[in-house]
Amino acid sequence: MKKLFYIGIIGLFLFELSNVYFIMPMPGSQRMDSLAWAYWLYTYRWLFRAVLLGLCLFGARAAWAAHGWKSLLALLPLGGAVYMFNMVMAADHMFYQPRTLQMADAATNKVPLHKLVLGIRVNGAEKAYPIQFLGYHHQVLDTLGGKPVMVTYCTVCRTGRVYSPEVNGHAESFRLVGMDHFNAMFEDATTGSWWRQATGEAVAGPLKGQTLPEIPSEQTSLETWLKWHPQSLVMQRDPEFQEEYDSMDTYDLGIGRGKLTRTDTASWQDKSWVVGISIDAKNAKAYDWNRLKKERIIHDQIGNNLVLVVLGSDNVSFQAFNRRNDQGQFVLQQDTLTLDGKAWNLLGQPLTPETEALIRISAWQEFWHSWKTFHPYTTKY
Repeated sequence: MKKLFYIGIIGLFLFELSNVYFIMPMPGSQRMDSLAWAYWLYTYRWLFRAVLLGLCLFGARAAWAAHGWKSLLALLPLGGAVYMFNMVMAADHMFYQPRTLQMADAATNKVPLHKLVLGIRVNGAEKAYPIQFLGYHHQVLDTLGGKPVMVTYCTVCRTGRVYSPEVNGHAESFRLVGMDHFNAMFEDATTGSWWRQATGEAVAGPLKGQTLPEIPSEQTSLETWLKWHPQSLVMQRDPEFQEEYDSMDTYDLGIGRGKLTRTDTASWQDKSWVVGISIDAKNAKAYDWNRLKKERIIHDQIGNNLVLVVLGSDNVSFQAFNRRNDQGQFVLQQDTLTLDGKAWNLLGQPLTPETEALIRISAWQEFWHSWKTFHPYTTKY
């Protein structure tokens, strides 16, 4: 019977380790296709704990009779493991949403203008969220233009996405539960389904296969965003997370302070930057950031779609447009696009009379390993 005591303790330790291992960045864990297994373990976690704890209780008397107080020593590493794996290493105990979401206009803003932001515009209202802050929080829930928005960022994938946090017509709340293939995952409070940050897709649980509606966003410098949207509000520092924000101070520049968030300066490495465009489920393409910085403007075709990718003079703000059937070659000069006597700014807005606006298409900057993982059909430019 005493064996049951030790089997229960070892089993509990291995279970608590496994429950965290598959959804946190541990050696080898993020390169496995283990999401289904991880979700199954998590779903039945209390059943596993009850059974293994029961084994401990059944064998406790025999273990005490054989080893006395020494048998209690086995509980110390187990207690430490339970605390570490469920409190210290749990994603939602490492990263918190803002306690105070403070916004400021351009006149009172205290965020440096060179900082990168995710900017969104909903029903005429505009807000910008510094990536330095988003990178710690992973998600910021807000309201814009009378609609709830969920602004997300994963520093390990360098992916910024904004979603409408509505599921089946109802407002939903989410918590950070971990990561899969290095990308953050959120769990909804109603069904316990897990949602992938980079795609907004439910990848495990009752709602598997559903996707959150994405809200178009732009990644630019704050200076450029305010130039384009002078009435925008800007997210400010939450005083409670000063130290966490400071640890992200150089992330904008690609100078990560850890193995997971660093940047490869060479092209087409795992941590190289790309701009990705996904037209549909079968047509996507990645554009090397180094090449975009060199060429500034790229004319290309994705499937049957003629596209234009441009980089602004600040070297961080980029846009992509659908060129319709226009085979002409645009010229980029001082953040102005020209073609056949017509001109547009980098928002695609016309600067010359009787000129139609350019059709903007969604484009995202992220690490190459992320883009190719979640867009396996992608090609390279």
